[in-house]
Amino acid sequence: MAKTGAVAIESLPDLKPSNRRAARPEAAPRMWAVVLAGGEGCRLKPLVRRLFGDERPKQYVPLLGPTSLLRATLDRVGRLVPVERTLVVSQYDHSRYLDRELVDFAAPHVLLQPENRGTGTAVLYAAHTIRRLDPDAIVAVFPSDHYIREEDAFLAHVAEVSGFVERHAERLVLLGARPTSPETEYGWVRPGAAIGETNAGPICRVQGFLEKPEPESAQRCMSSGWLWNTFAFVTSLPTLLGAGHELLPEVDDRLSLIAAFSGSRHEGWAVRQAFSMMPTTDFSRGILERCPPWLGVSKLPGLVWSDLGTPRRVVGIASTLPMQPLWMAPGRRTASALASVLEGPVAHGGRRR
Repeated sequence: MAKTGAVAIESLPDLKPSNRRAARPEAAPRMWAVVLAGGEGCRLKPLVRRLFGDERPKQYVPLLGPTSLLRATLDRVGRLVPVERTLVVSQYDHSRYLDRELVDFAAPHVLLQPENRGTGTAVLYAAHTIRRLDPDAIVAVFPSDHYIREEDAFLAHVAEVSGFVERHAERLVLLGARPTSPETEYGWVRPGAAIGETNAGPICRVQGFLEKPEPESAQRCMSSGWLWNTFAFVTSLPTLLGAGHELLPEVDDRLSLIAAFSGSRHEGWAVRQAFSMMPTTDFSRGILERCPPWLGVSKLPGLVWSDLGTPRRVVGIASTLPMQPLWMAPGRRTASALASVLEGPVAHGGRRR
């Protein structure tokens, strides 16, 4: 497979003070981290172009500080999972960006896809790769474009959910964010009966999903105890592979064929052949939204979370940072100067009480 500089395998209010300080997260002994970095970030391209003068996907851009969103994600995840058990899934076309991101750091595994075939294919490609290295792994999947302010609390919660999954290996547990506004640009998930417990509350069955609802529906979701779907989740590798085999069989079949060429000089050819015939799949629609009985959701503790999917959300988060990014400095391109690329008033989504 192609190689990069890494190890290749082919304004928000202040939070109210908490009565309990989040424990510093401890490294998870069996966990692998999968960081999804293959998207194009189309909705943010006008903002990236205005601020940085190029067409980089948003995960490779220092939108909120001196490092890129991907680097910030890897630094966060690296406090819980060692780099040798971290796998970044991207595309061949992103190699030049990855080289710059990883050259001065300890290198995670990098899995490059010949083509972007959606999140379903990316997650399962990672799962098939991990199977060759650690067939009994616990797998935590993280998008690379999220902002999380209270990282200790987030990582401690991920570790708790990982412990639950170790005891209940048949489960896949989504992380659901506590909604603070009737957000119409997020996906929503409806918790059902409790199946487990964390310090932040119960782990629940999933009763349904609603993607980017109308304002009235979003308000009803918020009033009824639904959560924002962060698309971060923890599961066991056998459960993840089983979900792909059952619910995305075309993808699973193609990825299984690659294994026969693993480690040989023909592996790159096998990957290209598989992806040339691979359908484009969405993990949420193809697997999660079918609400399989082994699916659960765990509510995150009170923290600031945003998926940074739109210009207005990026500006909203950036305007609350103690040290604002250079592009917001006085005399430069401030939030008001970016009005032409914002999708309406600056929204303060992602607040937590």
